[in-house]
Amino acid sequence: MMGREAEYFSKDFDWEKLKQEVESNPSLSYHFQPFDSISPSLPSPSQDSQAWNQFHIRHSTGRFFKERRYLLKEFSELLSCDEYSKVLEVGCGNGSTALPILRGRDDITIYACDCSNEALERANKMIEVSNVGLVAHRFHLFHCDFSTNGFPKWLACDSCQGNFLQKQHDQFSDAEENKDTSLNNSSSLGERKCCTGGVDFVTLIFTLSAVPLHRMPSAIRECFSVLKPGGLLLFRDYGLYDMTMLRFEPDKRVGFREYMRSDGTRSYFFCADTVRDLFTGSGFNELELEYCCVKSTNRRTGKSMHRVWVHGKFQKPF
Repeated sequence: MMGREAEYFSKDFDWEKLKQEVESNPSLSYHFQPFDSISPSLPSPSQDSQAWNQFHIRHSTGRFFKERRYLLKEFSELLSCDEYSKVLEVGCGNGSTALPILRGRDDITIYACDCSNEALERANKMIEVSNVGLVAHRFHLFHCDFSTNGFPKWLACDSCQGNFLQKQHDQFSDAEENKDTSLNNSSSLGERKCCTGGVDFVTLIFTLSAVPLHRMPSAIRECFSVLKPGGLLLFRDYGLYDMTMLRFEPDKRVGFREYMRSDGTRSYFFCADTVRDLFTGSGFNELELEYCCVKSTNRRTGKSMHRVWVHGKFQKPF
């Protein structure tokens, strides 16, 4: 397995060379043309959440999302961190990021949120049926759209977290009877006083690209606010010139490098400079930032595919 992981995440091609090839292709030129600002109004946050709800219903078998086994290799700080460290996983989906962290450390606590209640249910079930052992006391889900409402105050206060943990079992017990559940009611989570505590890590793994570009700065500032001084934000997301970007038709553009799929979910494709500006502009220090370029082959068609992701590590100053 380790050999396969090392091979899969090696530098298979040069990003600058791919950039030249793509931008010299006339059939792809529409991706790089200025975007007409006169366009239909974008969906509201509630419509965004509903689109992701439907997405997770369609992919309810779990085959669409694979456990991110590379995670601890790429972000080894999650293995070498202090005992009883706390992780906030933003945009947890079906739990494919949380699961390898729980497997790798038996003393780490994960708080995982998503804007989709369907995703939260999938994540809860995925962790329950996994062969991880008893994790109920260190895996805690809550509903949140961090790009619009921010994070609940209990994230930054140990005493408030304790109030939240006492109520979580009852909240998930009611989930089957009430799809909205009390998870989306932050007042029910003991949101009262707040201190300057927080989490040791925030993970943004293929999450920020789903946020409209104009809401990204405030979303990143929210992540900054709940991190302890010296805490790390671990980032990976779609990169500019990724194969999936080049597949979008012109009518799917909703902004510059920003696209909307036919199901209403969106995707932004980052260049390293944009990522740097977003995070350093919110107060983070840059530790690592690079393109991850992977060439794979479609087994059915034999066609090669160029995948591009942006990998980054950012730290909140002490």
